[in-house]
Amino acid sequence: MKVAVRVSVAVVIVLAGFLTPAAAQSLRLEDLHVVDWHAHTAGLGYGGSGAFVNEEMRENFRFQFFLRWVGVTERELEAEGDQLVIKRISEYIARSRLVDQLVVLAMDGIVDRNTGLLDERRTQIYVPNDFVAREVAKYPNLLFGASINPNRPDAIERLEQAASQGAVLVKWLPSIMDIDPSDESFIPFYRRMAALNIPLLSHAGMEKSFAHARDELSDPMKLLLPLKHGVTVIAAHMAATGRSEGQDNFERLLSILPAYPNFYADISSLTQINRLGYLVKALNIPWTIDHMIYGTDWPLQHFPVVSPWFHVKHIGLANAWRISGIRNLWDRDVALKQALGVPDHVFTRIVGVLANRVPKPSN
Repeated sequence: MKVAVRVSVAVVIVLAGFLTPAAAQSLRLEDLHVVDWHAHTAGLGYGGSGAFVNEEMRENFRFQFFLRWVGVTERELEAEGDQLVIKRISEYIARSRLVDQLVVLAMDGIVDRNTGLLDERRTQIYVPNDFVAREVAKYPNLLFGASINPNRPDAIERLEQAASQGAVLVKWLPSIMDIDPSDESFIPFYRRMAALNIPLLSHAGMEKSFAHARDELSDPMKLLLPLKHGVTVIAAHMAATGRSEGQDNFERLLSILPAYPNFYADISSLTQINRLGYLVKALNIPWTIDHMIYGTDWPLQHFPVVSPWFHVKHIGLANAWRISGIRNLWDRDVALKQALGVPDHVFTRIVGVLANRVPKPSN
């Protein structure tokens, strides 16, 4: 019935002459399997989650924005537990026409090198693997993205545990987690990741969503070490923003991206106001498309961070008006990226362990 209604609507629109190329493309995309590889959750320790946001981050102006964008209040979390955030994510995705599944990312913290323990004072946001794994298992449209600081003395054991819980990737935010991906002491961890076929999704480029960050740790060149040891690496946000060693991080990423078939870059957040122009620039280099992975960076999809009106120069007034009227944030994100020129096979690209768990893309 749903398909029939969509086809009927499409026919009417075509006959009326209003179907734009991007809208036609979205109708085709409905029949493919689309995964959002990059979405965040958080918690305040309610419901036994073990998650926390430290005092510095809670006092930061960003904290209230994040709560509002996630669609929960602190009172609701206290009453229903942090698992409410993950439940809401599942509900949002269930209402999307275009996105079928989403990887919910855990977030490990800073590890004290002397004790091997989590440094709770310096860790701005912490979301445990066990909490995320347990909650996403309740929803078929959600997937588990683990986070393991390799400075932990039991990092490999934690990696194997996450794999047994169904983790489809490991997420790092080096500048926030105090991780140097080029540290050679991590080589055994990388080799085990490669053996398990679990990709590394690592933030690259400047980080502005936290109270402070060590941006020198998010130099995309630091990802060469895991690549050389066989890890499938996804550089988040295409390293858009910031400079390392006097060079634009985006240009540094492009200089090494084609050299490794196991190297990808996600296009999450590339429609945000602080990253305007990067996605169009990347799409104008044809070979980069073969390395692109779809992601949103949810919940950072709200105005004033993202709006189709920021992209009028590239998508035109008609598309900006059409896309601004799409209520579901994932459908809006897909539509905006399509209008900017992202082809279907980027939205349907599957890598790593997940390739064995979902239908093969039809492209």
